[in-house]
This record gives sequence, structure tokens and C-alpha cells, in this order.
Amino acid sequence: MHFLGCVNNLKQRTILTTAYAAGLRVSEVTHLKVTDIDSQRMVLRINQGKGRRDRYVMLSPRLLEVLRSYWKVVRPKTWLFPGDIPGRPITTDAVELACRRAHRAACIAKPITPHSLRHAFATHLLESGTDVRRIQLLLGHRSLSTTSRYLKIATSTVCATTSPLDLLPEVPLLPSEPTLPPVF
Repeated sequence: MHFLGCVNNLKQRTILTTAYAAGLRVSEVTHLKVTDIDSQRMVLRINQGKGRRDRYVMLSPRLLEVLRSYWKVVRPKTWLFPGDIPGRPITTDAVELACRRAHRAACIAKPITPHSLRHAFATHLLESGTDVRRIQLLLGHRSLSTTSRYLKIATSTVCATTSPLDLLPEVPLLPSEPTLPPVF
């Protein structure tokens, strides 16, 4: 993704990559702890997400590599992304600022926010064939209608969908005009 390549700071690139790769809200990614990474089960634990609910989200092998590389350099203790104030996580404002800087550097016309990374996560999963119910669980939505607002399907995906008619056996076409008997 060109956008993430335009983030020059290691912590900022890692936090934005994590937000996209796991479909996290900005408040969820800022409150990740080192202990929330479960590389055995390949999940991230989200403690007290929206609605004060805990959930697990996928930890892709590539994201695990990114997080391990980040950890080797930064060596965070408690918070995965520590803030400027000792003992506190990075602020959502700091993440939004990093996103704005990367957006400018990427020269992308459409607006990009940490939340649009979450939208992109959901849309890209849908385009790759993931069912909406699974996306709902990954995003932590109670209602499927909430999830459906995130899913702006690309026109190419819609047009590439096979019609059920095309899956049926071929039926011979009817003649366009009925054939009249010779008596008439």
C-alpha cells in the first residue's frame, strides 16, 4: 500500500499498519499492550473495545513480522505504542496527525483517516470473498447493518460476480416466431 510506504517514522508506520491489518478503531490500536499479541493463536486481544467489550481479531503473519521488527527496535514495556507521557499510550490525536502527514506525503486526493483504514480493511476482505458475518465479527459490530455501512463494494467486484443463470445448464432457445402449419 503506497500510503503506508509514505510513513517515515517506525512507530507511526507500525501503528497505522496495525490499524489497517486488523481493522481496528484508532482507540483500540492506541490501547494495545505488548501482552495483547498472541502469536501462538495468531490473534490480537482487544480489551474493552467499543461498548466495553473484549474481542479477538486476526493477526496476520505479515503483521506479526512487522510487530516483531518494531519490538526489536523500540522494546516497548507495557503499551505496544507508548506515548510521550511515561506510562501512557500514544494518543489518538498523535495517530491522526501521523495519518495526515502520510496522506500529504502520498499525494492521494481522497481523504484518509485512521478510520478509513478500518473501512479499507472491511472492503478489501469483502472483495477477496470473505463473508459479511465474518467481517462483522472481526470489526466487533453487534449489528450486521452497522457492518454493511462499511462495505462499499468496488464496481469491478460487482461486475465480476457470476449470475446464477450462468451456472444453470444450457437450455435451447425458443424460436422467435411460431412456425405455422402448412394448412393456414
